[in-house]
Amino acid sequence: MTAEDILARHLRALDQRRAYDALWRDCYDHVLPAMPAERVAIFDATAADAAEQLAASLLAELTPPWSRWFGLAPGRPGEDDNQAAVALEDAAETLQGHLDRSNFALEMHQAFLDLVIAGTGVLLVEEAPLGEASALRFTAVPLREAVLEEGPSGRLDTVYRAARLSEAALRQRYPTAPMPPLPDDEDAAAPRHRVIEAVWPDRSGSRFMAIAATDAGPVVLAEGRFAHSPFIAFRWLKAPGETYGRGPVAKALPDIRTANKVVELVLKNASIAATGIWQADDDGVLNPATVRLEPGAIIPKAPGSAGLTPLAAPGNFDVSQLVLTDLRARIRGALLADRLGPQRHDNMTATEVLERAAETARLLGATYGRLQSELLTPLVSRCLSILRRRGEIPPLLLDGREAVLRYRSPLAQVQGRADAANTLLFLQAVRAMGPEALAQIDLPAAARWLGRTLSAPAEILLPPAQTTKE
Repeated sequence: MTAEDILARHLRALDQRRAYDALWRDCYDHVLPAMPAERVAIFDATAADAAEQLAASLLAELTPPWSRWFGLAPGRPGEDDNQAAVALEDAAETLQGHLDRSNFALEMHQAFLDLVIAGTGVLLVEEAPLGEASALRFTAVPLREAVLEEGPSGRLDTVYRAARLSEAALRQRYPTAPMPPLPDDEDAAAPRHRVIEAVWPDRSGSRFMAIAATDAGPVVLAEGRFAHSPFIAFRWLKAPGETYGRGPVAKALPDIRTANKVVELVLKNASIAATGIWQADDDGVLNPATVRLEPGAIIPKAPGSAGLTPLAAPGNFDVSQLVLTDLRARIRGALLADRLGPQRHDNMTATEVLERAAETARLLGATYGRLQSELLTPLVSRCLSILRRRGEIPPLLLDGREAVLRYRSPLAQVQGRADAANTLLFLQAVRAMGPEALAQIDLPAAARWLGRTLSAPAEILLPPAQTTKE
């Protein structure tokens, strides 16, 4: 595609995205307003607190910082299975070290905030310059800068990022690019270069082109190919036929608006209760505009007039707290604050903990499956591609045959722990049946299976016994 074709496709995709802009703006105004807030006055912080908790919980449950949330295993068992497993474990440890030394946790949390609020998040994974502590650099791309297209596979594999850059920022990002002409803007200090970065799928991976849109025409700043796309777009859930995702904040938005309005009315009612509503005769002496209701105030009145008298309220039937309690419970339930948030039940048994974890896994099953396909697998593939190009890990492919990606996050291990518990229960039942039944079990194979299921490191497992052919 030419630069003109990319700009035309970007405009068409931008027109289709405008249908979501009003909803996204409303969600952000009520949950994560701009500083300073201009559009909506926030009186209730339940949704903002729950959204932040959900984003932090996703980070801790899916990609916990300073912890191995993924593993690599051989795709095909063979004679050198244990040796290959050790080599893949070393590659995973190398990747984990680069993630720990990078800004991954900071940017991933911001991308999860976009995911929770707007239903769609975009993460940019780039190779850091030589000499930095980590070979990886991450950027949470604001959704307002991203325009997405869904490919035939159902993934968001075409990404356009539009931003305005200053001359210094443009020169730093594209040092060898031709400098585009400056537009005739009055504000010379503002970023004036409109740059569009486009990534779209190709037979050999992904193609990339950066274009500066000028009045004289597009200027190509850089172009190239990637084995794996540097832009990773992921969604919370989506409806059939839609491109962008839907987040839990959009689902709870009616309750969020109502709770915010109820608290506003409660505060107005409290102000009336504190200062009261008064009436006075218009006697030419009392000026209501200058009356101040405060301790020690002297309010003049004409002789024989009633002066300033309080107006009694007709009743005091207050149901606002009942409404607020119900609304806040629904908001926290929609944002999973009562499931993924900190639990305060100190006397919970181990069975209760496992049951709550299993219930959380059921609630997030569809979302976790989508995030695993759209976020976690492309993220690890992109990072391994960068490290492989630098020579820090051996060449390997996550194709299901050479290497398999296994997830070790707390949420991913819930099902593994349930499978391991069922297997141990089966082994106990077989042992109770006697030696003849136990002889039917390959105990070393069972131990290796439990090790893989519970994400035990490959170093503690012996290689499988070799059988010789006679």
